[in-house]
Amino acid sequence: MLRALLRGGDARGALFAAGALFGLMGPLARLACISGRGFSAPQLATVRFGIGALGCLALFAARPGLFRPVQHRLLLTRGALGGLAALLYFVALALIPAGKATLLNSAHPIFATLIASFTLGERPTLSLGMALAIATAGVLCVLGGSPDGVAIELGWGETAGIASAVLGGGAVASIRALRSTDNAPTIFFAFCLGGFILSAPFSFQAWPADPYVWMLALAVGLVSIAAQLLMTHALGELTVPEASVWQQLTPVASYLWAMVLLDEGVTRLGAFGVALGVVGIGWGAALAGGRRIGGGRWGQVPNSKTR
Repeated sequence: MLRALLRGGDARGALFAAGALFGLMGPLARLACISGRGFSAPQLATVRFGIGALGCLALFAARPGLFRPVQHRLLLTRGALGGLAALLYFVALALIPAGKATLLNSAHPIFATLIASFTLGERPTLSLGMALAIATAGVLCVLGGSPDGVAIELGWGETAGIASAVLGGGAVASIRALRSTDNAPTIFFAFCLGGFILSAPFSFQAWPADPYVWMLALAVGLVSIAAQLLMTHALGELTVPEASVWQQLTPVASYLWAMVLLDEGVTRLGAFGVALGVVGIGWGAALAGGRRIGGGRWGQVPNSKTR
């Protein structure tokens, strides 16, 4: 199914699926960190990136010539920014509820849009900007909703989540720039390698022995592979501003997954925020409907005019 979707070139469908999978990854990661003697955040990040890197190496071995790095410095930038952003996201997941951590991390489309407007010249239209603003307002409503009323806290977990969003915005912009020359598997491998190098040195404490948390960690790794490849492929066809609207699906999905898997309750303001996010995403999708920017098939790069 994943391969068919990638080959089909449906960038918006790929981002929709990526959002749902990224949303699932957050609660799974939190379960792996808090379940009994679970993983530390760096350990879980190391497992995730290790699985991703091994998966890429297996794919490259099966398809010789698929690994084709072109913009080496930008690939290093993607690996460093994305790896550190993911590590900080796992730190946030270990400290605060999955829904809130994912919401903070999912502010990265805002920073990606700002960065892309200066570095890539991809400025959002007024309508698309309004759609992104509505979706973002929904995220803030969910973040501000608490059983005691509206209260936005800023502890270590929240700080890590915000920092991951800023770095993630730079990573998304770098993916968009890379997709004019480098294919999705090559970019994803750079991300996994960078993340592994950054996470492994902080993972020397005792590792968990519980098979249940290892199964959760494996699930995190596999889900992240699918989500990252779908997102990377889609960014070869869509501008950063349009993709940013679709990526607001992630916090909505995470919030819903957390309700099911972690029994994290919903407030009235939070429910309103989820609905507002859906409206923003729907509006952005309607504005972009039928508009195709370009892009390539699985393993290929898009036309250089998409930059």
